[in-house]
Amino acid sequence: MQWLRDMWTKEGPGIPKNAPKKSGLALFADTLAREWWEMVKLNILFILTALFVVTIPAAIVATARVSVTFVEDRNSYLLRDYVEAFIRYFWRATAWGLAFTLAVGVGVFSIATYAATARDNLVLAVPLTIALVATVFIAVVACHLVVLMVMRDLPPPTLLRLATIASVIRPLPALAALAFVAVLWLAHIVFYPVSVFMPATLNFSLGMFAVAFGVHRAAVMVLTLPMATQAHREPHAGDATHI
Repeated sequence: MQWLRDMWTKEGPGIPKNAPKKSGLALFADTLAREWWEMVKLNILFILTALFVVTIPAAIVATARVSVTFVEDRNSYLLRDYVEAFIRYFWRATAWGLAFTLAVGVGVFSIATYAATARDNLVLAVPLTIALVATVFIAVVACHLVVLMVMRDLPPPTLLRLATIASVIRPLPALAALAFVAVLWLAHIVFYPVSVFMPATLNFSLGMFAVAFGVHRAAVMVLTLPMATQAHREPHAGDATHI
């Protein structure tokens, strides 16, 4: 059974030290090609830990924690890192998950309401646009917040402030990541039943990796701001940095 244990506990693959540095889509594709099997296993872990529904936020954050190690090309011990992150961030992830679910839910309800009545009253196109932009922005903030949460322990107000700043200064990569996630699930729907195994093998982990890859640069940028440094030095800032 040694091979089964090693499959979940051994160190993930790395890259040669002398390999030329890549960026953008080339780096995304290279990381995906190198870590695809780890992502399949990560996807299985996500599904198993998200089965109880209430554990979905913690499962998302744990998946983000491992995805950041992929993005940063750091040593990753999949099962250990995932379980540690799931337990460590459970309550924080649950609280933020409820808050963002409520916020996005209100936004979607507003969009649906204004869209249904805007056909007869063009004046409602203005609040419809505002609701649409606000809802998308909340989703972008959520992406940055999840990644920032697993990169450094910060007080909730500082975490939200930095996520908002990151969303303002670099929204396009996060939007591209969300679009990529949408395309993944659209492909699953369009090509069903051929694509029946996509959610079980890759959709969740690959989607989270795309988000982490897209927002990582903005997260690193805002973590160098004075407010982040000051907050990290406070007693309640917690454990070691993960940058």
